[in-house]
Amino acid sequence: MENIVPAQPGDPRRPLGPRDPGDAWVEGERGRFWGRFGSAGLLAHDWEKGVLLQHRAVWSDHGGTWGLPGGALHQGEDAVTGALREAFEEAAVPEQNVKVLFTSVFDVGYWSYTTVAARVTEPFDPEIADPESIELKWIPFEDVEDLNLHPAFAASWPALSAKLLDHERVGPS
Repeated sequence: MENIVPAQPGDPRRPLGPRDPGDAWVEGERGRFWGRFGSAGLLAHDWEKGVLLQHRAVWSDHGGTWGLPGGALHQGEDAVTGALREAFEEAAVPEQNVKVLFTSVFDVGYWSYTTVAARVTEPFDPEIADPESIELKWIPFEDVEDLNLHPAFAASWPALSAKLLDHERVGPS
């Protein structure tokens, strides 16, 4: 059974309290996770630049690590829409500049995280658009595993990178 813990006023993630009913921690037998309706993140791959990663703010869960721009889904929001919205909110990723390739879901039963992998079709420069990032950077594909990654992203990177390479093997279209 899940236990919902709403964001509180003063929480650096949401200093004025929740903006959406999804802005809450969910707790259960497999741990504590952000996003009452699940969470999603965007794995943006630019053939020339690499993978867009977010250096997470130190106050965030596993702060100081590198991961994907993403966050809590809104009520009724599908994972692709949520990942694209969050990537725009956090990194100014223009939705029209990426093409979704596939999704990958980590599901613990009472909460799930969806990675939305996308190819960059039109180059863009990411911009820090909220307080959840220390920096945003394009990381060469082969250098991703050398960073201090968010533990969940580190665990999923081998499978995600293999699947991304399979989709990108033909090169940009």
